Amino acid sequence: MTGIGVEAGAQAARSRALAVLRVRGRALAVALLPAGTEVILLTGASTGRLVGPGWHAARWVVGVLAVLVLLAAAGIAVVVARARPATSPTVPVPEGSAPDLYGMVRDLADRLDVPVPSAIALTPDCDSWLEDRAHSAHGPPPRPAPDEIAGPGRRRTPVAPVLVIGSPFLWWMRVGELRAVLAPVIAGTGPSAHPDIAAARRFVRGLDAAVAVASTRGRCPLTRGVCAALGWVARLLLRGCREHATQMERGVAAAAAERAQAVDYGLRIVAQEQVGLAYAGWDRLLTRVALPAWRMGRWPSRLDAGVVAALTELSRRDRLAEGFASRLGERPACDLLEEPGAVDEAASLLAARLFHGGPAESGPDWAPVDWQAYPEEVVDRTWRAEAARLHRVLDTLGVRPSLDPRTPDPGGPTLARVLDHLTATAEDGAWGAMDADAGTGTAGAAGAPAATGVDVAACEASGAGGNRTGADVAARAAGASGSGSRADQGAPGAQGAVAAGASGSGTDDAGTGAMDDLATVAAPGTTDAPTPSPSASGTGPPGSQADDADGPAPAAAPADVPAAARTAAPAGPPVAVPAADSAPTAREPGPQLPFGEEEDPSTERSAALAAGLSAALAREEAAGVDAGAAGPRSPESAQWDEFACGLPLFPLQPQRTARELLADHVTAMVCCAAVDTAGAVPALDWLDGPSLLLGGERAADLAPKVLTLIEEGDPGPLRDWLAASGIRPEKPVRLV
Repeated sequence: MTGIGVEAGAQAARSRALAVLRVRGRALAVALLPAGTEVILLTGASTGRLVGPGWHAARWVVGVLAVLVLLAAAGIAVVVARARPATSPTVPVPEGSAPDLYGMVRDLADRLDVPVPSAIALTPDCDSWLEDRAHSAHGPPPRPAPDEIAGPGRRRTPVAPVLVIGSPFLWWMRVGELRAVLAPVIAGTGPSAHPDIAAARRFVRGLDAAVAVASTRGRCPLTRGVCAALGWVARLLLRGCREHATQMERGVAAAAAERAQAVDYGLRIVAQEQVGLAYAGWDRLLTRVALPAWRMGRWPSRLDAGVVAALTELSRRDRLAEGFASRLGERPACDLLEEPGAVDEAASLLAARLFHGGPAESGPDWAPVDWQAYPEEVVDRTWRAEAARLHRVLDTLGVRPSLDPRTPDPGGPTLARVLDHLTATAEDGAWGAMDADAGTGTAGAAGAPAATGVDVAACEASGAGGNRTGADVAARAAGASGSGSRADQGAPGAQGAVAAGASGSGTDDAGTGAMDDLATVAAPGTTDAPTPSPSASGTGPPGSQADDADGPAPAAAPADVPAAARTAAPAGPPVAVPAADSAPTAREPGPQLPFGEEEDPSTERSAALAAGLSAALAREEAAGVDAGAAGPRSPESAQWDEFACGLPLFPLQPQRTARELLADHVTAMVCCAAVDTAGAVPALDWLDGPSLLLGGERAADLAPKVLTLIEEGDPGPLRDWLAASGIRPEKPVRLV
């Protein structure tokens, strides 16, 4: 240890602390200035020097001003002194529950020749620090130890701060590594015991607490005005001492780091590597494993133990981490606790509160779950809940459970329904080239199916005479009767004509009844397509005439319908034909996006379904928040009132986009089908979270195929994968 370095850092911190206290002194001097002026005026009047009407009026004005300023200064001083400083949410560790840990901390403090921390607490984060909790609002301070460094007799003895330790460190690090990591932190209690540094810290924390008090909402107009003045003064003082306070803390940290070099310096280098590894494993565990459970109303009760499993799995996969696994044979730091399981459970609940905003205590809708039950309680329930939500939205959009009328209702939700709905047709423009020379065309009325949630599916037409044997028509939410509709195009290479009804109703040969917005397309490889007739609804192109008793003559087809479709197809059932001027034109380019941003690559059906899922999930979350706010409150919940306005304090991830939600829901539906029809099982991957096991192996190649379906409307890769895996999409799945 180099005493020069320690002394230099401590002196720098003390000089900055005095600068902070000078800001406080200047504020006090400004508050006393009117009173001092009034004393001078009164003294001049008593000596007969400052007499006359002018001086008499000045004494009254300055006297009133002095009283107002003194009252305001006294009020601000009371608020700054009594306002409760913010503290970090932690799990307290009494000495009786961790005597070995307290003994190690005392030994470190003795070797460093610094005061012993007053208490120890744990935080669900990969960090450690000292926190001053000597304020009266935090409870009575503990009795100082006999050997605690005391300041001058004219000043009160500062209470040592609380040592806050990151809970993942206790489970992943060994005892020697934890000791090396905590050495520079505990060394910071030495400068903290200096009276000037302690007074400067109290002043800065008091100003920060006063700003928080002034920012409280829900006050009357008069109180808001007073709080606005209080906040302005507190912020002004904070700006004046901000730089000095920052440099003071840097000086304290430098002095502590220099002092701690005498304790396990060589082991600190290895321990710092473990800090980075623990942080990576903790972040991965929270975002990939814990977050899905929190969304399902379950909180893993052994998060810290899960860090060890996650990092062990990382060492097994990554050759660079092989050396870290050999450390597991040494004594873990969690052995310093008497009941590590109870401490881990409390830290896990606190992590759910901070990172997700869950309740402060367990309940029927917020229950703990252990790692053995995670696949069944979290993974399987998550998949089936998302699959159920997906089918509810499909019901809202009017998507029929069965695409083929000849196929009976399967009696439950199927994966085939999702695949068929998301499969893009030629008119969607997502996949499959549109080649007019190959016999494809477009016809339809003006409309916005993506905006109205409309799903117009193709209907096969086959057999002589144009008799249709199947139809897939989805009901459309129209704003008014007679609104336009669009017709699906034929697949590339199909020799068929396309006809769509812009208004009215039609009846097919199978007796399915009147249907709005009918769309038909010829099956690939067939030439027996229905020929539109203007006599069906009188909406044919201008100049079209009906024939005599021999039958209706074909109407003049739109210009974009190929000649093969106009001549080779015999007459069929009357179907409404849109006007020539209502035929859709080429897709116009969208608005110019800013540089660096790309347009969301999804089809119209995917966009509509994703929007519906986002709205449904938002409603469910709002209902859950309202139910939680209306529930009974316990004393533990009351302690979180100061944080309730901003929970979660540290959100792990931003809100999922609509496309990400759709991908998650489609993946969940695929996993449900795999579990129910192919014998797959849900599993937990420590690094990637919920996973699907097919034949004992993890299905890691599913996500790209789902994205191809969503973004391009191409179900080919996913259907091939389902067939190779033995998954039957036409079979119903269980959603509860």
